[in-house]
Amino acid sequence: MTHEPPRRTRPPVSVPHCPHRPPCPGCPRFGEPGIAASAQRALDAFAAEHQLPPVAIVSGATYGFRMRARLAIRGRMDSPKLGLFEFGSHRLVHIPDCRVHHPLINRVADVVRRALIAGRVPSYSEQAHLGLARYLQVVVERRSMTAQVVLVGNHASIEPFMACFEQIRQELGPDLHSLWFNSNTERTNTILGAEFQRIVGPESVVEHFGGPEIHYPPGAFGQNNLEIAERIVEYVRTQVGAPANIMEFYAGVGAIGLSLLASARDLRLNELSPHSLAGLQFGISRLGPADRAKVSVIAGLAGEACSQARGADVVIADPPRKGLDAALREYLAAHPPERFIYVSCGFESFIADASHLLARGTLKLASLKAFNLLPYTEHVETVACFERA
Repeated sequence: MTHEPPRRTRPPVSVPHCPHRPPCPGCPRFGEPGIAASAQRALDAFAAEHQLPPVAIVSGATYGFRMRARLAIRGRMDSPKLGLFEFGSHRLVHIPDCRVHHPLINRVADVVRRALIAGRVPSYSEQAHLGLARYLQVVVERRSMTAQVVLVGNHASIEPFMACFEQIRQELGPDLHSLWFNSNTERTNTILGAEFQRIVGPESVVEHFGGPEIHYPPGAFGQNNLEIAERIVEYVRTQVGAPANIMEFYAGVGAIGLSLLASARDLRLNELSPHSLAGLQFGISRLGPADRAKVSVIAGLAGEACSQARGADVVIADPPRKGLDAALREYLAAHPPERFIYVSCGFESFIADASHLLARGTLKLASLKAFNLLPYTEHVETVACFERA
């Protein structure tokens, strides 16, 4: 069988020089178009194994696309650094002019850096477990082009940061969406602590993906490349098709599920994270009565909510990098829905899960598409559609 070569949805875009490479590890393939050649080969080989054509890659902007960033804060009190750690080390690379960040993220980082200096707030040290300023999280809301700002501190209370927060608020002015303090006093590599204290601004960043409002409180997971995330949702919508009973596992704040309401007779959403569940409830509360009546939320592990897929025409899963819970994978193979849409952020786990799902012969792979969600990295986001055999 002769296949057409994979097509790009837009031509490669030239990218300006990055002043932070090396040693910044954030973009190991900086300047290279498309996805990594090894990922393209692996995708095409898997597709060919299942009698599918070479995999089309959807790409978008290649600089200024990151709308969400987490930066470590280290260094001297009079000269803090905000950036990423070098591979395999705790040496921080200061990245004030990151080319893939939305410009507002770089502006926020500069304002925060100067506020830390003015407020005499010492930066955190892993080795000594001393210092106060640990991390900065910035999320840009597209509709307002303002920034949700979270400062993570190695202190139980906000008091040592008050002068710093006031300067951030004043300097950012209309560019500030909301300002938050997060306490993380544990010796851990985990960036965020459990509790968030809101200083000013709305409770959540609001996005739209071709449907109702999607709400992101500061502790909820969100994609940083919203252009490509939106195109993933659009593609999933085409795979759902006619009005259906839909069950989504690992639903997060509902970016996919709530955006499919127009295609849903019934929508069941499963999620574990309390912060994502809070965002999901924000979104549901803003729906009209008819749409709200369609939606039910099942909190907890996906592997323990398998039976909720019973009666669903379409099952969707968007798991973390480790892939599907084993119990869910076995349930879907034993009780195949008419259609299963798998949104994967880990190619190796996707291949392993797909092999299990296909082994019994109850499901077949109907289509496979890839999205360049994180340009200049080895990452590739895949969306696979399985149909009942």
